Amino acid sequence: MPDATEKNIREILEKVKKTMVEDGSDPVMQFSGYILSEDPTYIPNFGEARKLISTLDRDEILAELIREYFK
Repeated sequence: MPDATEKNIREILEKVKKTMVEDGSDPVMQFSGYILSEDPTYIPNFGEARKLISTLDRDEILAELIREYFK
């Protein structure tokens, strides 16, 4: 069972993804660009997605994505 930190990371990523879809952005491309460059402009300001994603460290995001992939 994931600890509170993993759950929090997952919730933030889900919220940001939902906001991207609502904004018409491609979450896969946007998250990929952000993780590779750490350039916040890959994440739209729409719905405070950029503010939310900035609360996480890029390494935390990558670790969570890998954990999910290996499930």
